[in-house]
Amino acid sequence: MTTTGELHAAAEKGPPWWWVRWRSAVLDVGLALVSAVECAVEGIPFARDAGIPLPVGIVFGLLAGSVLVLRRRWPIAVVLVSIAITPAQMGFLMGIVGLYTLAASELPRRIIGSLAGMSLLGTLIVTFVRVRQDMARGDLTIGDWFVPFASITTSLGLTAPPLLLGLYVGARRRLMESLRERADSLERELQLLAERAEERAEWARGEERTRIAREMHDVVAHRVSLMVVHAAALQAVARKDPEKAVKNAALVGDMGRQALTELREMLGVLRSGAPTPREGVPLAAVGAAAAAAASRAADDESAADGPWLADLDVLVGQSAAAGMVVELSVDGDSREYAAEIEQTAFRVVQEALTNVHKHAAGAKTHVRLAHRVAEIAMQVENDPPDEVAAAAAARLPSGGNGLVGMRERVLALGGVFVSGPTDAGGFRVSAVIPAS
Repeated sequence: MTTTGELHAAAEKGPPWWWVRWRSAVLDVGLALVSAVECAVEGIPFARDAGIPLPVGIVFGLLAGSVLVLRRRWPIAVVLVSIAITPAQMGFLMGIVGLYTLAASELPRRIIGSLAGMSLLGTLIVTFVRVRQDMARGDLTIGDWFVPFASITTSLGLTAPPLLLGLYVGARRRLMESLRERADSLERELQLLAERAEERAEWARGEERTRIAREMHDVVAHRVSLMVVHAAALQAVARKDPEKAVKNAALVGDMGRQALTELREMLGVLRSGAPTPREGVPLAAVGAAAAAAASRAADDESAADGPWLADLDVLVGQSAAAGMVVELSVDGDSREYAAEIEQTAFRVVQEALTNVHKHAAGAKTHVRLAHRVAEIAMQVENDPPDEVAAAAAARLPSGGNGLVGMRERVLALGGVFVSGPTDAGGFRVSAVIPAS
């Protein structure tokens, strides 16, 4: 985790040197003062026994005891000093606190074990010698068994408790740090998952927008193109042939109603999707809801009464009624396919005929459908347009998305789509879709 500017400012005004908090600094300084006083008091008998001036023993005790202030920075040095002054029978507090700090530190276990063993051995030897000297002087009248018992008990009592307590505190501290690191890692992972869920939701929304745009284009473009063609023919024959004008007007009305019906079905599918996520909803739920909505919309579209290959005769008939010279040929035995396959095949033929109305008015068009063993193939090819008919035809706008939409539909089913001009000057659209 990074430190903010406020924490940096607080750190600059914090305790000096190696301490992190003022409480730690005050505790270490207080322990060092107590240890210095203890060693100074214990330095008086040491000076008498060693035959050195009393002030030297007191100063030595003060300096030795004050080393405890370095326990967090150099715990090994504190333990070594406590072991060194053990023969002078001083520094008991420094030895206990030093061992605790050493065991709670991040030092290798072999170093902790070695120093603890040295402290235990030093205390054992010093206690053994002192107890034997007291018994030799007659200060103690207990049996010889008391010497090893007192030595072992004292050395274990001064070494084992701080060592075990330090190991426990150090292990607990490392556990808490590990838990904090794990919590930080989980927080980062959750943030990453939230970002990925947001990306997935955005991708799902983009896919849904593309699908809706493609469906709207397929539904509207063909119907409206035929309506415009019939309206232009109606305008041309309104005065010369009223009967044909009435027929064209009826066709325009029928196509408009069909377009409205298909649009209404599509809008019904869109309204039946999942509701828009509100603020406060987790991003992961947004991605799941968006993906589920797209899946449900696709399933509803497949289950709805969409266009089928059996409707190709009606589709070709509508184009023929609009003045196009169009022929339909079917090879192979007709059979049922999956709904999405039939709808895609129908949309390809529909969009290809729409492009002929837009760009090659009056051109003769051939629609071929082939039912094969493992696939279904379709081809729409038109001859070069008649210049007179093209000049007299209604000008239909084009967004340039028809071929793109057909290619996307066919490729989504694992098929092959090819389009382009022919050598004779016409245009050909071919598609092959796997049957399963």
